[in-house]
Amino acid sequence: MALVPCQVLRAAILLSYCSILCNYKAIDMPAHQTYGGSWKFLTFIDLVIQAVFFGICVLTDLSSLLTKGNDSQEQERQMKKLISLRDWMMAVLAFPIGVFVVTMFWSIYIYDRELVYPKLLDNFIPAWLNHGMHTTVLPFILIEMRTTHHQYPSRSCGLAAVCTFAVGYILWVCWIHHVTGVWVYPLLEHLSPGVKIIFFAAVTVIINIFYLMGEILNNYIWDTQKCIEEEKEKTKMD
Repeated sequence: MALVPCQVLRAAILLSYCSILCNYKAIDMPAHQTYGGSWKFLTFIDLVIQAVFFGICVLTDLSSLLTKGNDSQEQERQMKKLISLRDWMMAVLAFPIGVFVVTMFWSIYIYDRELVYPKLLDNFIPAWLNHGMHTTVLPFILIEMRTTHHQYPSRSCGLAAVCTFAVGYILWVCWIHHVTGVWVYPLLEHLSPGVKIIFFAAVTVIINIFYLMGEILNNYIWDTQKCIEEEKEKTKMD
């Protein structure tokens, strides 16, 4: 895909996330007034992650255009740092957390929506906003992976970072329960302490699996793309 269309696409995705976040924060919902506010929900944290990630993508695109043809080594060094940050966020946060939110939400929703998204919320959150938070995240991140090659960190560092995020969020959820006596997600109310430990461990494993899936998919897409381009070059030479 050409450079300019990719830039426009990322800018449009960033604006959509800004719109979703603004509309979500504007909702006068009781859960927003309790301890932890919106930050206790992984969906909201994921929206912030996606918005920051695509913000960095847009900043990278703009920087690339503005410094095009400039031979400054300092600017080139700063550009490499920005690209490294973009790629790290994609690998460790944007892809695994985004895919986890979408798949986990809809899996539980289909089984019993009251465990994750009680029908009462329909009075506060319109359907389009629900899909903006729990559906479009997946196609947006897949589009980004298809249009831009991302350099993944070493597997050990990547998995360590993913585990740190997962364990950090689990501890945050447990702390909120310790302070308020209420679990963030109704599903947890139905689990015994032993089953909760198994559930949290499974969640951590699943997020790590999504990290590995992202790495494999990224390598597959761009190895395939490289083969196609090499084949075209070979055809031209013949």
